[in-house]
Amino acid sequence: MTPAMNPAFQELCDLTQNRDLLLQSLQDARQRQGLIELDHEQIKDLEPIWLLSNYVHQQCLRHPAWLDELAKTSVLPSSPSIASLLEGEAHFSELKNDVVDIDFHSISEADFMKCLRVYRQWWMVRLIALDIEQKISLCDLTRYLSELADVCVNASLQWSQHYYRALYGSALDHQGQEQAMIVIGMGKLGGYELNLSSDIDLIFAFHEHGDTQGGKKSLSHQEYFTKLGQKLIQHLDQITADGFVFRVDMRLRPFGQSGALVLNLDSLENYYQDQGRDWERYAMIKARVMAGGELGVQDFEALRKPFVYRKYLDFGALGALRDLKKMIAKEVRRKGIEHNIKLGEGGIREVEFIVQALQILHGGRDQGLQEASLLTVLPYLAQQNYLSVEDMQALIDAYELLRRTEHALQGMNDEQTQLLPTDPDKRLALAIMVGFSSWQALEDQLWQVRKQVHAQFVDLIDDGEESSSEKESQESWRLLLKTPEDKESILDAIAEVTWQDSDKVVNRLSQLLNSKTIVFMQAVGQERLALFMSALMAKLTDEERPDLVLERILPILEAVLRRTAYLVLLCENPTAITHLIRLCRESVWFSEAISATPALLDELLDANTLFSPPDKAMLEDELRQIVLRLPEDDEEAHMDALRRFKRSITLRIAACDITGILPVMKVSDHLTWLAEVLLEQVLSQSWHHLVQKHGYPVSDNEVKQNPQLAIIGYGKSGGWELGYDSDLDLVFIYDAQSNGMTNGARSVDNLTFYTRLGQRLIHMMTSFTGAGRLYEVDMRLRPSGNSGLLVASLESFKEYQAKEAWVWEHQALSRARGLAGDQGLLERFEKCRKDTLSIQRNVSELKEEVIKMREKMRAHLDTGGRDKGFDLKQGAGGIIDIEFMVQFIVLAWSHQYPELMRFSDNVRQLESASKVGLLDTQKALKMIEIYTLYRARAHRLTLQQQGRVVQDEALAENQALVSEYWQAFVLSSDADNCS
Repeated sequence: MTPAMNPAFQELCDLTQNRDLLLQSLQDARQRQGLIELDHEQIKDLEPIWLLSNYVHQQCLRHPAWLDELAKTSVLPSSPSIASLLEGEAHFSELKNDVVDIDFHSISEADFMKCLRVYRQWWMVRLIALDIEQKISLCDLTRYLSELADVCVNASLQWSQHYYRALYGSALDHQGQEQAMIVIGMGKLGGYELNLSSDIDLIFAFHEHGDTQGGKKSLSHQEYFTKLGQKLIQHLDQITADGFVFRVDMRLRPFGQSGALVLNLDSLENYYQDQGRDWERYAMIKARVMAGGELGVQDFEALRKPFVYRKYLDFGALGALRDLKKMIAKEVRRKGIEHNIKLGEGGIREVEFIVQALQILHGGRDQGLQEASLLTVLPYLAQQNYLSVEDMQALIDAYELLRRTEHALQGMNDEQTQLLPTDPDKRLALAIMVGFSSWQALEDQLWQVRKQVHAQFVDLIDDGEESSSEKESQESWRLLLKTPEDKESILDAIAEVTWQDSDKVVNRLSQLLNSKTIVFMQAVGQERLALFMSALMAKLTDEERPDLVLERILPILEAVLRRTAYLVLLCENPTAITHLIRLCRESVWFSEAISATPALLDELLDANTLFSPPDKAMLEDELRQIVLRLPEDDEEAHMDALRRFKRSITLRIAACDITGILPVMKVSDHLTWLAEVLLEQVLSQSWHHLVQKHGYPVSDNEVKQNPQLAIIGYGKSGGWELGYDSDLDLVFIYDAQSNGMTNGARSVDNLTFYTRLGQRLIHMMTSFTGAGRLYEVDMRLRPSGNSGLLVASLESFKEYQAKEAWVWEHQALSRARGLAGDQGLLERFEKCRKDTLSIQRNVSELKEEVIKMREKMRAHLDTGGRDKGFDLKQGAGGIIDIEFMVQFIVLAWSHQYPELMRFSDNVRQLESASKVGLLDTQKALKMIEIYTLYRARAHRLTLQQQGRVVQDEALAENQALVSEYWQAFVLSSDADNCS
């Protein structure tokens, strides 16, 4: 029933208070563009479309001529194509005027991105109108949308290939033929089933490794196709003034977000053969090559089909499908999404699971099942007796109604939603769009078909049941939530745990259960809380310090009470609560981090990632994927994303530290890599901001396209010894003519430009946002300290070190190294550092200065004492004593033993001193042992949010030994003898 024939449409018109305003705004927009007003017949025909879809109304305000085209739409349009995208169709007047006869050589990237977006908007308006008027079938609608995605992907690739050809040439195979980028469409896109506001799930691949040929610069094929992939994501995913084309999701590629953006086909095949998981088999059912030519299709299908379909009856997949079914069923319960027509009970996902499970089980023997389209496979399943005709028809009817309802939901505002509305007016509008005379009629029909789907879903594979003891425990907590004042019942519920102070625990739990948040919690939230408390208490029965653990978990619990899906995420993962208990026991820092940012709980769900912190290359790729999705000029979004990324990675590093997976040296390595990756990104963002404002710096008549800046780390960052709360001691060095100018409209001299760049870097790192602060930055170690320039040229830095620097500044330089910035400048800084450290010094005078500085620091900075305890860092026999002895050796002997200054960390400097005979081997090993012990203890104190002063008899022997080493150094009459 079309809207014009639907008696409910007049009811909707009467309810729409701004009906006349909506029409008048369109008439005004047409008048502004010199178009005649819509007449009575046009209004009668078109009003249902803009009343039912706010998105169509908004687009027609921007493009009022489109209304004339919509009035003519009576038959299905021709399919989307690159030619129509670039040349403009006869009825596509706006694009025709803008881009007629424009090819890839002459269209700018900005114009091309606008072209893609306007073309997408026009198709969306057309298809939503056809859907509302019920002039298009579900299959045709999803096919057009999928073909539109194909066109946009291929157009982007062609534009990018033209763009990069002059720079990098072409990627040729072993026969000299140009290779095409292979783009694999997954999910609904792969099955030509894309919906009106869907993400597109992609995987990128290429044929052969090699290097590009014929350009100004050669790249490896891996780098070249990665650039193509990044451009494709930018062209489609980036939100501009004209909107976006498609949200691009790359997480289905091998190794997910931590994997390479592009793989060659051999690597892809090896991955699926050796490491492909069951859910990836399931996902690959619908995969297809949407760009890459016939050769790409053949090669990909040759590796896909053997992976997905097994030649024998695949009973081995039953377990995996059973687990997947359980995950689907539990997600329905945990998210409270009964009104979600995709993810809820009997929703679209359950239909897809039924069909694809049968394909996985039988598709190897029955090639008729090796088909991506669900509506094509379903009749075949009945024909071959995998399903009864009645069940098949019930699934088809349900799927079509659910998908049509999904499209109506998404067509209202171009939103990716499957959630049925609660507002009565929106419910009525939805019913009209789907062709029902009332919301009740649509809702009744939806629940009827969903009930039939769910019955088939439940019958498909057996699940198993929870134990009676689990149910009994859960029931006791459900009752407690209804009677939170019953302390006796609370005591019974926690009786299996050996508490140190059960009365205190009961009072604390009673306080929690009586809180307004829980008292007024919806039933589904209370159900989740009962499940979690039951699971938590079961785990605490084996815990040695349950009181402490509970005290640290409760703030996390209180933080997520309004987002109880997190509780079920924990319950549904067998080891997640175990991880939570262990990490909270060992670290109050962990508890507070999770309480402040509950989203970090996601990290607990996958032990493979939680206890495998990424290396630097993986960090770079993971951050790159995050940044790719952000609007380029949204500074706040970038700053928040960097802070969330740091929190997430730091939590994973802390988990490995607490559980002993990473030794202290590796903990600092990972924290330091994290800082380096973040600094590179902050530098990139700051540079982008400054050049947009002032243009690029010019030196020696050459425009510098990349920042000629080196970020130098001192202290812990320079010595690979960052801790969880470490500041960054930084120095900025630039390499540009200070009196040169930038080439922008608001030109400034280079010194001013780089000073502002330094200020920008500090601002992006130290500013507080909703996600906190990235790092505290200390710039006092720059030449002349706080009175010096924020940025220094390399030449002035050299001169300062040679003529003005104090001994303590050279000590600091021994623990300095480049962290981020221009590679050539970093290498030149390192040479300057070594030149300075290798100056031959008067050893006696040097020793005197080092001792004097150490005594001064101890007097002012040692926070310990006889009654307070031992200051790990500044106390006698502490970290600084070891560092000063090492720094003395480096400054005194690097002119003779260059290997002393090769590294900037204390441990390797001690090892070098031992190798060249300046330190007794056993003494060096003992100093390394004590130094790493102190650092490990400092990490743990940070995680427990305790200061660096400790009262620990176990450290007394180490403290005494280091003090003995220091006194021997101080009293030594022969300054040349350090051993």
